[in-house]
Amino acid sequence: MPHALTIREKKGKAGNIYYPLHLTLVPKPTPGPGQLLVKLRAAALNHRDLFIRKHLYPNISFKAPLLGDGCGTVVEVGPDCILAGHLLHQQVLLTPCRGWKADLNGPEDYSQFSTIGGTEPFHQLGMAQNYIVVDESEVELCPGHLSPVEGAALPICGLTAWRALVIKSDNAEAGRNILVTGIGGGVALQTLQFGVALGCNIYVTSGSQEKIDKAQQLGAKGGVIYKNEDWNVNLKKMLPVERPFLDAVVDGTGGSIVTKATTLLKPGGILSCYGMTIGPSMDWPMSAVLKNIELRGSTLGSRLEFRDMVNFVKTRKISPIISRTVRGLDCVDAIDGLFDDMKVGKQFGKLVIEI
Repeated sequence: MPHALTIREKKGKAGNIYYPLHLTLVPKPTPGPGQLLVKLRAAALNHRDLFIRKHLYPNISFKAPLLGDGCGTVVEVGPDCILAGHLLHQQVLLTPCRGWKADLNGPEDYSQFSTIGGTEPFHQLGMAQNYIVVDESEVELCPGHLSPVEGAALPICGLTAWRALVIKSDNAEAGRNILVTGIGGGVALQTLQFGVALGCNIYVTSGSQEKIDKAQQLGAKGGVIYKNEDWNVNLKKMLPVERPFLDAVVDGTGGSIVTKATTLLKPGGILSCYGMTIGPSMDWPMSAVLKNIELRGSTLGSRLEFRDMVNFVKTRKISPIISRTVRGLDCVDAIDGLFDDMKVGKQFGKLVIEI
């Protein structure tokens, strides 16, 4: 029988708990009208999965399979599938969220929006399992140059990066100076790759010089160690003489980023924030107000943006960066090791399970 990887409930306070992984046998699902049965080939971790295990994420489920990133092969189609001939036996990427069609401002009904994988009410939807049934509208053909592992690395990070950079930053243009914080994480790396492909001058921050060096090999113009108190001063020295300022910042850290970046951003510059790994709040100094800095929240994206992102990856032949893989959904201890990498920020790229 197929397996699914969930978390097992135990008592403890949010933030102090760490739910253990639990592998369970599940029946093989059958697609209904307009649905596809997808045999999953790979699934990838995101920080939200770590937050789920710590009970720091809303609406967590002890029944739903974990992970929102997946790539697989359509092995069966249900009745009345319009795209049956187009999708059967094809490798596909699965959409990581539900309830957001096309509105540029955000989900059409925020109360109906959710990311799948380890959360209510999607008891059957999560990528850490052998088979999944989804509506045929919830897949995109995987770009042909991507392996299943690379495909699984793309959905959440690719969509989040696409919206944060292309939709929200207002500066995804050739020659613009963009700072991407926390390089090494999946979203930051996708932002770097998308920005380089668009001709932006990408600069990065990291706690590791090794990660900065790797980012420069991928096309970053330069980078600074954020642990240095005057990192913004050091970054200013790297900016082009003809454009000695940042046009935008794409940030997933929070904390003091606005205070530091305000000295570098142009008047009216954009800070596009997709997460706060440092903590659930961030500083907002008066200096940012006086400089007309705009702070814009950005999270995941619409179904339309997902399609646009996948097409961009296909056209530009972009391959997500993989940090490490584990083979086998039943290798629970090894999968725990992937979570350990994420806990300490060891990874440079995505952590993926080959199913």
